[in-house]
Amino acid sequence: MAADAKWYVAHTYSGYENKVKANIEKSVENRGLQHLIMDVEVPVEDVEEKSEDQVKTVKRKLFPGYVVIKMVMTDESWYIVRNTRGVTGFVGPGSKPVPLSDEEVRKMGVDTVRQAEIGLSIGDRISVKSGPMEGFSGIVETVDSETGKISAKINMFDREVSLEIEAAQVTKID
Repeated sequence: MAADAKWYVAHTYSGYENKVKANIEKSVENRGLQHLIMDVEVPVEDVEEKSEDQVKTVKRKLFPGYVVIKMVMTDESWYIVRNTRGVTGFVGPGSKPVPLSDEEVRKMGVDTVRQAEIGLSIGDRISVKSGPMEGFSGIVETVDSETGKISAKINMFDREVSLEIEAAQVTKID
């Protein structure tokens, strides 16, 4: 079924992109729909901003007002995304979402994150920096550089919980 997954674009209220991403991820996790909605991205680029005597690198959204979602299009997955607070609809004619072509996905740089070096090893201590588990920390159990995901044991409410999460959502704790 994961082979049927394609990238779709959802339109959001401007400024709500990260909130929409977190809300979709939370709905997917709560309903156990990881097999239908695999990934939600807000494409960003690093930009240097100069202010007085400082130069700092900041992340700027490439497509304000849009999130990109890798999903298997079913009535259920459509419903979850479409009824997420902040989503105004899918990009496509009428109410029919149109998947991005491989070329469009490549140009957006969305799927290239998966192939990047993860930089984590089994046993590393990590902290979750985004998504529904933000603020929790744990220990890496497995690393899958092909999918860009790790699994970790997270201590939550005095219980250890095993969690699969995007490597981009965590930072290594020294």
